[in-house]
Formats: sequence, structure tokens, C-alpha cells
Amino acid sequence: MKKQAVSLLSVLFLLCSVLSGCGADKKTGEVRNVYLAGPFFNDTEIANIEYAERILTEKGLSFFSPMRHSVDAEAGTAEWSRQIFDMDVEELEKTDAVLLMYYGNYSDSGTAWECGYAYAVGKPIVVVHADREADSNLMVHQGCTTNIYLDELADFDFDEMPVYVYEGEML
Repeated sequence: MKKQAVSLLSVLFLLCSVLSGCGADKKTGEVRNVYLAGPFFNDTEIANIEYAERILTEKGLSFFSPMRHSVDAEAGTAEWSRQIFDMDVEELEKTDAVLLMYYGNYSDSGTAWECGYAYAVGKPIVVVHADREADSNLMVHQGCTTNIYLDELADFDFDEMPVYVYEGEML
């Protein structure tokens, strides 16, 4: 029983240590590598991802854009799913920051998962609100490092990572 209690306390201590280092106040220094999270299922989403890619390139940042990467397995199969998942997790873990293209309460489940994972492993998250009129889910705008709008992305300083609190409509 004592061994189980010590093990449980060790797990709780580790969990508290990990959680206390995560989230909105986390800034790891110079940003060189960005994970570009966002849906790419329609023309608007694709255009916004492409716009973000151009901005990141102009800023001299390297980035991982899931839209640009595929795997060898046949799309839709269990093997394809596993390979995509593993690739995205690996890229999230090695990135300096996450740029999250966000469309308000409509949120692609994969993008929402990437945001939560990035928060859990302590990566700074820049939420780019693509639609000024869309409501924002509190879990997204509170769990990130900063909130900006799409038209502010070109001027955003990834190294300074200024914190902007979401000022729009909330749920």
C-alpha cells in the first residue's frame, strides 16, 4: 500500500510539474520552426493556409504544414491514419510554436486536437482568428499564448510573442 501511495504521489508530482509549465505564459525563446495547424477542407481554408505559409516564408521561418505532407499508405486506411497521426505528433513536439488558423465555434476536430496537444506539451500557441465576426470558444482563446486576426499576421513578431487577449464575442 505504501509503495502504491508513493507511486501515485510521484505521478501527481510529475503531472503538476508538467502542467505548471504549460500554456499561455510559456515562451521558449527564439522561434525558428512553426507548426501550422488548421483545416484545409474548402477554398477559403486552403487560401488562408497558403497565406499563412507565405507570411511564415517571408519572415524566414521554417514551418510544417500538414496540408503539404502525406504518407505512403492509402488514404483513409488504418495505416494511413496511424502514419499521419505519428507524423503530426512528431512535428508538434519538435516545433518552437504553433500557429492555429481558427474559425470560431466551427472548429475542425483535428485542429482542435493539435491545439490541445500543443498546450499540453507547453508550446506557445498563436491563434489566428480568420473571421472577426465569429464567436470564439473559451478553451481556445484562453489556452493560447496570444490572439490575433488574419489581417494582423503579417506584422506579428514571433520572437517577441506579444500577448493579445481575445476581445471578441465569447461563448
